Parts: sequence; C-alpha cells; structure tokens
Amino acid sequence: MATSYSSSILTTTALFLLLLHLSSFHNNLAAKHAHHSSSTAHHQHRHSSSHVSNPKLHQAYIALQAWKRLIISDPKNFTTNWVGPSVCNYTGVYCAPYPGTKTTTVAGIDLNSADIAGLLPDEIGLLSDLALLHLNSNRFCGSIPQSLANMSLLFELDVSNNRFAGPFPQVVISLPTLRYLDLRYNEFEGPVPSALFSRAINDAIFLNNNRFTSVIPASFTKSSATVLVFANNNFGGCLSPTIANFADTLEELLLINTSLSGCLPQEVGFLYKLRLLDVSHNKLLGPIPYSIAGLAHLELLNLAHNKMSGTVPEGVCTLPNLANLTISYNFFCEEEGICRNLTSRHVAFDDRRNCLPEKPLQRSKKECEPVTEHPVDCYEYR
Repeated sequence: MATSYSSSILTTTALFLLLLHLSSFHNNLAAKHAHHSSSTAHHQHRHSSSHVSNPKLHQAYIALQAWKRLIISDPKNFTTNWVGPSVCNYTGVYCAPYPGTKTTTVAGIDLNSADIAGLLPDEIGLLSDLALLHLNSNRFCGSIPQSLANMSLLFELDVSNNRFAGPFPQVVISLPTLRYLDLRYNEFEGPVPSALFSRAINDAIFLNNNRFTSVIPASFTKSSATVLVFANNNFGGCLSPTIANFADTLEELLLINTSLSGCLPQEVGFLYKLRLLDVSHNKLLGPIPYSIAGLAHLELLNLAHNKMSGTVPEGVCTLPNLANLTISYNFFCEEEGICRNLTSRHVAFDDRRNCLPEKPLQRSKKECEPVTEHPVDCYEYR
C-alpha cells in the first residue's frame, strides 16, 4: 500500500458529477484529492449517440482500438466489449458533453483494479478531452506516451501500481490543468525535475515506491499542493528550507526511507496547516526543530529510525491535535515535562531505543556516549 494516510477515494457519485459538469470542473471538483473510483460503476450512466457525425468520438474510437491491440492480458474482461464505434458503451469509458457545447466526448477512463497487462499506445493522445485517467492496479508497462501532452483538460492522472519504467515522465509537467498526480509503485528512475513543484495548480503528488534518485529538489517554489509523498525512493540530500513555500496549503508530507540526511530545517515549522509529518527511516541528525511546536493541526509526527538527538521539547508534546508521536530508534537523551508521560494525554507514544535515563528499552551507554557527548550544531551543519 502506497500510504495509509492519504488514499482519498473517488466515489461513483463524484466521478459522474465531474463528468456531467465537465464544462465547469475548474471550479466545481467534488473532491480535492479524488481517486480510485469504484469499479462497480462500469456499466452505469452510459451515453448513447450517433458517432458518425461526431469527430471527437471517432478519434476516441481510433485511440481505444489502438490501445486494445496492445493489451496482452485482460483476465477480468474489461475490454471484451471494446468493439465497434459506440465507445461510450465501452467498459471503463465515460462520456460527457464537451465544455460549453452539446457535443459528446470521452471525458473519463477508469480501469482501476482491472489487472490488465499491456502498453499505452501513442494514439492515447487522441483522447484529448479526458479529465480523468485512472489506471491504478494493473500491469501496464513501458513508458508514459509523450502524446498525453494533448490532454489539455486532464485533471487527474493515476497510473499507480503498475510496471511503468524509465525516467520521470516529463510530459505531466506540460499538462495545464493537472491537479492530481499519482505515480507510486512503478519503476520510474532518475531525478525528479524541480519544475514539477513550481506548478501553482498541483494538489496532490505521489511519487513513492519508485527508483527515483539524485536529491529532493532544493528549489521548491510557490505551490498549492496539499499532499507530497516522496517515500521509499533513494533521493538523499537534505530537506531544503524552501519547503516553507508550501506553507499555505501543505497538509501531509511523507519522506519515509528516502536517504534524507542533515538536520530538519526550522522551516518545517512554517507549514502551519500540516497534519502529518513522517520522516522515519532516514539519516537525519540533530534536535527536533522547536518550530514544530507551532504546528497546531499536527496529528502524527514520526521521527523514528534516524540519528536525531538532544531534547524532546514539551511544546511538541502539547500540540493540541497530536494523536501519535514516534521518536524510537534515535539518540534523544531528555524528555521535557509531559513528554515523560505522554500516554496520559491519550497520545500514542513510542520512545524506545533512545538514550533516555530511567526509561525501559533504551540503548546502551556505549551506544549513546559518542552521540550525546558531541551534539550536532545544525546551523554549522547547514
């Protein structure tokens, strides 16, 4: 599972509301992170119309037939009825009026959980009116076609849980209306372009569980993203202070197992809307930034399996919405005030394997002394 924290689900109702009101979807999207639409909707709300005089549906027919030819396995028979020109009756294909007109067009494709194996054809770019493209949990492989650049209305792209490979699909950066991007659980590799994070219209970006390398971009600019998930890649480097540029929107930041090093910057505490911060299983050093004590909405803070040290500040332990604090497998040597008995506030708390006097299940003195006797100066380190 890519992350248990932020798998928002696109309900059947939300999908059809979006498709039926495509002409105003810029202002009326039903759910800001919507994805994973219900597969039970595949045989409902079909549009039937004459396709002979409709060039948009003719283009869609060419694209879908080219796609079907590249499918090598369809165990659930999703594409069995992809026959003939009536594309609005195809399983997983949803039609709606083109914005501002009465002309029917293919506005959404949902093949989530179909277990289809095959490739995406270059002709997929003929589906230029798509608002939704959901391919989660299949066995598609190869690369993302550059022809997706034709999809000027694409709002959500979910290709997660497949076998796509190659470098980061640069074409997604050129999509002018894309708000939701899910690339997780594939085989993409190499660096992630900083341009991805300079788009003012992003909402959620899931990059986790690929083979991305290099470093997490250091030049974050103004963005509207609410969710950023980098987990389980091999980025390395430090988290840039420019993460503060997400302050007005960011609610979830997951950097689990990304080879992150250095100290957490104080600017993390500027993300005043943050509800979830997980930087576990990295190589982080130094103390907890005291600025985190200002994150009034924070519900989960996970710092486990790093090399952090110093004091656990009471200001963090008394955050009003804190429900889960994990600091295990670090080198913290002191807990202030209520931090010593945080479970009394009904907060799930794990402080095992640190250097805390009189606490059970701690590291040995031999392990602790080299760290506690040489505290990290994060300003000098930066």
